[in-house]
Amino acid sequence: MPLSLKSFRLLGDPARVRLLLLLEREELSVAELQEILSRGQSQISTHLSQLKQAGLVEDRRTGKNIFYRLPPTIGADGKSVLEVMKILRHALTEIPEAEQDLAALKLVIGKRRDKMRSYFDSLAGKFGRAYLPGRSWEGLAEVLLRLMPPMVIADLGAGEGTFSQLLALRAKQVIAIDNSEKMVEFGRKLAHTHGVKNLDFRLGDLEAVPLAENTVDLAFFSQSLHHAIHPEKAVEEAYRIVKPGGRIVILDLLRHQFEEAREMYADVWLGFTELELRSFLKKGGFRDVQTAIVHRETEPPHFATVSALGDKL
Repeated sequence: MPLSLKSFRLLGDPARVRLLLLLEREELSVAELQEILSRGQSQISTHLSQLKQAGLVEDRRTGKNIFYRLPPTIGADGKSVLEVMKILRHALTEIPEAEQDLAALKLVIGKRRDKMRSYFDSLAGKFGRAYLPGRSWEGLAEVLLRLMPPMVIADLGAGEGTFSQLLALRAKQVIAIDNSEKMVEFGRKLAHTHGVKNLDFRLGDLEAVPLAENTVDLAFFSQSLHHAIHPEKAVEEAYRIVKPGGRIVILDLLRHQFEEAREMYADVWLGFTELELRSFLKKGGFRDVQTAIVHRETEPPHFATVSALGDKL
């Protein structure tokens, strides 16, 4: 059904228009919206509640947090949300705070990344001794059996490069990407110490990989995708850098309910189901997608490792 007159009355408030323009760009929590808009929690929550009742926003609970976003469609015709946002974008010039809101949004998203980065900075040099859920030799062996060297491999979210060094034993070249400067620095020193000359460490983000398109034979994620803010975008980046005929391989945690992982390991997502990984790969452009549960831990909280593979035709 079309939007009601009440819905349009709601859009007469510049604060609610600013909220919608922000949520069009990014899924955000009340605390993040408070920081961006410099408004109180009760005021933000009231606006969101009114917009939700009107069907203009929807929420998603993640642990103790609730994130708000625009629904994929508003109304049975599936076009209303696009039409509403098209109208609101024209209001940008009439709302002086809108440009400042977008700058504040970038800072908030940057803080999300910094939180994860600081966690991994603190672990630099400790990965060989510190426990990390889902890191299993069984899972790695499952992947190694499928590799066909020589090839150029991008290890995305490589940390200090423990797996990168193993892959370099068979690969033509391994490019290890991580967003922690300390991890990259430590990995470079480790590779130099062990005389691994075909291993190149680079500072970069999973969603903006510092590699040209069509340059690697294999994009490899090992327990890193659940740290991506937008995992589907990370998979799209993998597709961009993989050569035609190349592959993507993902080892990650199977969806679980161990909420403490968010604080203990800076996890953004509590793993993924096989269906979610299949969806990421297929929407990203990969074909012949395969998934499997490759390892289950015997001790609580019983983390399981899931693999996902796909080809770029």
